[in-house]
Amino acid sequence: MLRTWVISSLLFTVQAATSGSLRALVYNVAGLPDVLSSSDPSENTPYISQRLVNYHLINVQEDFNHHAALYASDSHPHRTPTSGGVPLGDGLNTLSNFPYIDFTRTTWDDCNSNSGDCLTPKGFTAMRLQLDPHVWVDVYNLHTDAGSETGDLDARRKNVGQIVEYIKTFSAGMPVVIMGDTNMRYTTVSDSARALASGAAATDAWVQTWKGGVPPAENGDALVCPFPFADAITNQATLSACETVDKILYRSSPALTLNAVAMTNEHRAFLHPTTGAPLSDHYPLSASFEWTAGKLRLSDIVGGPHGGFYNDIPALSASSTTPTISILTLSGGDRVDRISASYDSIGAITHGGSGGRASSITLGSGETIVGVYACSGKRDGRTRVFYLKATTSVGRTLEAGKTTCSCVNMVPPENGFRVVGFWGRSGDELDRVGVVWGK
Repeated sequence: MLRTWVISSLLFTVQAATSGSLRALVYNVAGLPDVLSSSDPSENTPYISQRLVNYHLINVQEDFNHHAALYASDSHPHRTPTSGGVPLGDGLNTLSNFPYIDFTRTTWDDCNSNSGDCLTPKGFTAMRLQLDPHVWVDVYNLHTDAGSETGDLDARRKNVGQIVEYIKTFSAGMPVVIMGDTNMRYTTVSDSARALASGAAATDAWVQTWKGGVPPAENGDALVCPFPFADAITNQATLSACETVDKILYRSSPALTLNAVAMTNEHRAFLHPTTGAPLSDHYPLSASFEWTAGKLRLSDIVGGPHGGFYNDIPALSASSTTPTISILTLSGGDRVDRISASYDSIGAITHGGSGGRASSITLGSGETIVGVYACSGKRDGRTRVFYLKATTSVGRTLEAGKTTCSCVNMVPPENGFRVVGFWGRSGDELDRVGVVWGK
């Protein structure tokens, strides 16, 4: 339905932060049952918990049977629930200052039975983290197959291939941070550290900050870290000269530029207060990121965690000039079935099913879409998009579906931004929708 209707609230913008910082930690906390752990998790885990406060984002591995103690003294407002102890859980958890959506756990399709890799459902997790209004980043936590035998190398290669394929789908067009116990070193012949970085189009923070952007040679000569470091060693140049299997990788996107400005071995921050011994059998590593909002921005979302993922950013960023929507079509009845945008320079992009009654608006010269009002509701136990209304810069509107009491008014992050695309989830209908803003 097309209407001419001026909505004054859409003339205002919500000024969002355009830059910020992120301090991230990766730590294998050695939380196996005491009889299986090479550390002393009953004694050490409470001390680890007390020292997590200085990090904005934390990925832990081997968080199994001492999970309650790990969370007990921690104050991060957003934390993933445990998947259980050995042998039920994967040991992967994330603690964050920022809210997240779309958290999933995926078990590796392949494991090699030595090193105990098949005793628990090892794998990876994924989530979409909101750093600030209009600023999102995808975060992955992983723990790959251990060991150095041929079967281990083969299993790790398949593990890497599995997570890379997931990233290509879930994180298309998105900035990404990957942190975990990879069980890989660049120096190991025929291992997959390079395949992880190249497959995810990601940069290793340690390689960038300590190796001049060039990973160590794949020659079998491991840059092994002493464990523990001698008490006299306190400078980061020495603490970070060696390579660990725990890694932090990242990539930017048109929606967000990330840059690792520091990579730190946090060994000295995680020592037992009495004995001075490390609190785990792995070193904790942190990366300090600076981020800058990109030329494209992502709004909040409306709808539920159902259907396949879609994101128009890859198509919108294929050229140096952001395309302009020329025709917008909404299809719906009781709910919104489909959304389709035609552009001045690329083909139409459509999300959703084939049902509903279609209505379109053709934008005039210089006319853009400056606001979207979206409502959600329940259908067959699932949260879906029930209503959409788009408003143009000259006050014309296009709507589909029926309003509910759960609605969001999506407004530009800054003056000059317009609706250039959409992101969300869809199937037979539109399950979730958000706006891609651009200039």
